[in-house]
Amino acid sequence: MSDAGAAFIDELGRLFAEEGARDYFGEAVTQAEHMLQAAALARAAGGSPALVAAALLHDVGHFPLRHGIGTLDGSQLMAGTDNRHSDTGATWLSRWFPPEVTEPVRLHVAAKRYLCATEPGYLAELSEASVYTLSVQGGPMNPAQCAEFAAGPYARQAAALRRWDDAAKDPAAKVPGFEHYRPILAGLLRT
Repeated sequence: MSDAGAAFIDELGRLFAEEGARDYFGEAVTQAEHMLQAAALARAAGGSPALVAAALLHDVGHFPLRHGIGTLDGSQLMAGTDNRHSDTGATWLSRWFPPEVTEPVRLHVAAKRYLCATEPGYLAELSEASVYTLSVQGGPMNPAQCAEFAAGPYARQAAALRRWDDAAKDPAAKVPGFEHYRPILAGLLRT
């Protein structure tokens, strides 16, 4: 791993420690707890290293501009403005990680919209905050959007990530911290 790659992973660790300590927009966990739980669920399900990394990093787009990620943070989403965190986070991560990591991140909001449109009962399982953000993010997909999403090369991975995202909101969960994932991230770096 290059020095630049190691520095980038260090920066991710700082994000989890600093920005990640903030509340997770109406949920009973912090942002870091949420992402760490998603990664633990991905790993427990036998997800590939790339998909575990995507689960770990799927919400970095909520972190604000001062980290060079985006112009909006998650508070705007909760105030009714789509912060497009999935696109912002994937774009920011794409300098360092391959599409197998970044595309499920980019598509995890679309996957929520897809699953709400195609699976009876899925919408009813979402948390109150997730139902609210769904409305801000465009609501359930229409049939043409569903067909386009399903035909994409990362649709299956994004749907899996979405399910882990939805389940990663347990305030009593005990999961490994960020450092546990450092070797996985290092092995996926494009340097």
